[in-house]
Amino acid sequence: MTGTVRRGRFLTLEGIEGVGKSTHLACVAERVRAAGLTVVVTREPGGVPLGERIRDVLLAPGGRMPPLAELLLMFAARAAHLEELVRPALARGEWVVCDRFTDASYAYQGAGRGLGDAPVARLEELVQGQLRPDLTLLLDADWHVTRSRRERRGVTDRFEQEDEAFFARVRAAYLRRAHAEPARVRVVDASSPEADVRVRVAALVDEYVSRNLP
Repeated sequence: MTGTVRRGRFLTLEGIEGVGKSTHLACVAERVRAAGLTVVVTREPGGVPLGERIRDVLLAPGGRMPPLAELLLMFAARAAHLEELVRPALARGEWVVCDRFTDASYAYQGAGRGLGDAPVARLEELVQGQLRPDLTLLLDADWHVTRSRRERRGVTDRFEQEDEAFFARVRAAYLRRAHAEPARVRVVDASSPEADVRVRVAALVDEYVSRNLP
């Protein structure tokens, strides 16, 4: 008889531009691998060829995009990502670590663009069904902190060019979601030095992994 493969776990990182998601994504993957688990590292929008092409459209600086069009493109990329990469990996028992997922749509398009939660929720149900992240690390920092980091980086995409008021709405939406789902969304103070953030991220991931080993 063949054993049943246990579904993998889906971990996501969220936060406004400049909080260090890309840096700490590597730390999350490293801690999961250290437990002997297979890890798939990916991002949204993107992760698969169609998603990456849509990402180029969404992030290209200059020109206005209607908010609903932006939201629909995000979910088009997400649909391809889930079908081609995320769901198959989880079904194989692998752990998926993703830079952004649907929490970002609630924060950026729902709150930042003013569309509200309702259209995001309808698309979430259509595209994802019951699939939700198992653990989300929300890297949280004030816009003024992240702005200086983005300026040092020197390259800005369409979202990075938004103003303080936009990012205040996005950050507030993220924190509301964390408050509503404290078991899933864990908030990490990303205004601290990078080494301190890494220690906190590693501790949260290690604790989660220890409770969910096959």
